[in-house]
Amino acid sequence: MADGTGARAVLAMVCDPGTFRELPPPAPPESPDPLGWPGYGAARARAAERTGETESVVTGVAEIDGTAAVVIAFDFGYLGGSLGRETGDRIEAAHVHARAHRLPVVPLIATGGSRMQEGMVALTQLQRVARQAALTRAAGLPQIAVVRDPTTGGGWATLGAGADLTLALAGAQVGFAGSRVRPQDADPAAYTAEAQFRAGAVDAVVAPDALRAALGRRLRLLTRPAQGPAPVPRALGRTDLPATGWEAVQRARSPERPRARAYLDAYFTFREELRGDRAGGTDEGMLCGFGEREGRTIAYAAQCGTATTPAGYRTAARLLRLAGRLRVPVLTLVDTPGAASGAEAERAGAGAAIAEVFLAVAEAPVPVTTLVIGEGGSGGALALAAPGNTWVTPDAYFSVIAPDLAAAILKRPSDQAARTAGELHIRPQDLVRLGVVRGVAGGSTGGTDKIA
Repeated sequence: MADGTGARAVLAMVCDPGTFRELPPPAPPESPDPLGWPGYGAARARAAERTGETESVVTGVAEIDGTAAVVIAFDFGYLGGSLGRETGDRIEAAHVHARAHRLPVVPLIATGGSRMQEGMVALTQLQRVARQAALTRAAGLPQIAVVRDPTTGGGWATLGAGADLTLALAGAQVGFAGSRVRPQDADPAAYTAEAQFRAGAVDAVVAPDALRAALGRRLRLLTRPAQGPAPVPRALGRTDLPATGWEAVQRARSPERPRARAYLDAYFTFREELRGDRAGGTDEGMLCGFGEREGRTIAYAAQCGTATTPAGYRTAARLLRLAGRLRVPVLTLVDTPGAASGAEAERAGAGAAIAEVFLAVAEAPVPVTTLVIGEGGSGGALALAAPGNTWVTPDAYFSVIAPDLAAAILKRPSDQAARTAGELHIRPQDLVRLGVVRGVAGGSTGGTDKIA
């Protein structure tokens, strides 16, 4: 069931009072009824009378919690918020205006999909919408979509799911297949905002009264990048160096050692999460998003000490590429015993997912700073590490493979893991000496130390 709010109502909900300025709609086409559909003109007239609108979208410029943006608001009451040729004209004009004035784009979507009365002419509007979104993306401008109730069909598959960040109103129906075309035995719970959040297809589920603030925070983050590399975080745990390789391993595995959330909370004033790999997967052990530090934005991808899954790597790659387009520097926190190695991870494409992160770091057009805060287990950890700009805390290690696993591979008894750790030279000071990391992160006074 639709949320009952038309385009003007949702604009009032989202935009700062008195700031919305409607963009003039493009001239209507000479033939507004391309198929000569019986009764189409009368249906449009009734929709206009009911909603007060002349099309299914209203476009304009407004401030959202203090940040200017181009907004595209759908009115579900106008023929189910369907996309027709004139809808495409308005969306294209909105994107053109956004690029000309260097503004982010915020679609506020409530649609049942393409307009049947215009046939393939309506369906091809999805190509136009996708082209405009691609041009806006190439211009380095963020797009944050809000999916309302309902958001289905091509509107979800282009403006909604294709945005840089996607917010969903709580309880909204969200999915490609609308309620009248999906299989009769389909579980309706799969077509909800909450289900899409669990599947990693939306970044947050938001209550209507919190929407303006939620949008405002994200717009602020995506439009105010920090200049230069992300500063190295200070060490939050021990500041003395381990005497042996095995001591380094034990420190990194200690449950008392500070983890990624503690580092992110100490580093940022506030942060907002980017969630999911957009391929049906999430990994709670990989935190990705954007945070504010000293009034400017730094992106982050942080492992939480668990074995990272393919979905986690794909989410990190998504974050790195978005940060690159928006020219936001990136901080990565390395802390994993290694990539998930079970059969399910292999079936989910572990190798390809790790490769995505290696490539995203290598291709990043923005500086990437890395701090190893715990375990640095093999390639699953190295994928997130910035070549030439990786640092380590005193309670962390980095190794070609975990020492106990290395001992097993070498067919040594299990009690030889400590000896193997020493031979691998995995202590922070060893890593500096080998040139693997630039230095050791300092403690409460901040800064870093390079140990010869």
